[in-house]
Amino acid sequence: MHRVINWWDDHQVLLYMAAILIGAAVGLAAPQLAPTLAYSIKPVLILLLFATFLAVPLIEVGKAFRDIRFLGTVLVGNFIIIPTVVFGLTRFVADDRGLLLGVLLVLLTPCIDYVIVFSGIAGGASARLLAATPLLMLVQILLLPAYLFLFAGADVLDVIDADPFIEAFLLLIVLPVAGATTVQAIARRHTAGQALEQVMAGAMVPLMMVTLAVVIGSQIAAVGSQVLNLTRVIPLYVAFVVIAIVIGKIAGRAARLDVAGTRAVLFTVTTRNSLVVLPLALALPPALSIAPLAVVTQTLVELLAMVVLVRIVPFIVPEQQSPHLTSAIS
Repeated sequence: MHRVINWWDDHQVLLYMAAILIGAAVGLAAPQLAPTLAYSIKPVLILLLFATFLAVPLIEVGKAFRDIRFLGTVLVGNFIIIPTVVFGLTRFVADDRGLLLGVLLVLLTPCIDYVIVFSGIAGGASARLLAATPLLMLVQILLLPAYLFLFAGADVLDVIDADPFIEAFLLLIVLPVAGATTVQAIARRHTAGQALEQVMAGAMVPLMMVTLAVVIGSQIAAVGSQVLNLTRVIPLYVAFVVIAIVIGKIAGRAARLDVAGTRAVLFTVTTRNSLVVLPLALALPPALSIAPLAVVTQTLVELLAMVVLVRIVPFIVPEQQSPHLTSAIS
């Protein structure tokens, strides 16, 4: 079994690509399965995040809360710098109300779930990101209405419901963290807890594969039905990823974060909260029915980008900084 785990750990990027392709094939070949697959997204995510949090010693999370420099960089990057980028990008779809709202909803909200997994794979500071998630969730709940008001007009606030944010916080953060805390406490006294920790650590790659396949399979057919209209937002999402990578690296270096912290900042400003804001978009009036598809399109673009990023981020933010760069930031 250890040999199998080592194998899929060594080939995880290729396995993630395969999962995306399988999910797309199933979703296109059997679109009637989309509702069932959609219902399974949250349970799979809860399991994935439970495994992720279980692999992070929660004592390290307590220490991460005191890392004011990192938390400040994450908050400034996500809620001051990124919104200015989003405003500029969304001017290209400002003529289409549905596309505009979809793009705003997804790009203004930083990810709170699988960003921790992807960041950890690339050598980012998972414990510090985990500590930042409650703040990220709270601040986006508070600031999203303000940014929507500024970027889309006052009338949009009448059709936005905060309930999906609260539900996501409880299911995707509180529940798996509580479970991981319980298991870690048991593991200090009983071998059963230690065995569960080992099983969940070995299951990380398969759980991520299932998550990717389920998300893609549940949404690909709906996106395909509006592909011509949605081609307008794909370049915006690609541009966002590229710009966010640059912002993340510069912000990490400007704040003099270590390599793991800089990689984590890069991931948090790049990944968005699409699975949480999708219910918000789905609750919009029928006249804005393209908004949830714009959100899903961002998910597809982002997942492909994340699979690539876990491989290239160690080169973008290398372990050994050049002497010139080291002297420049010291």
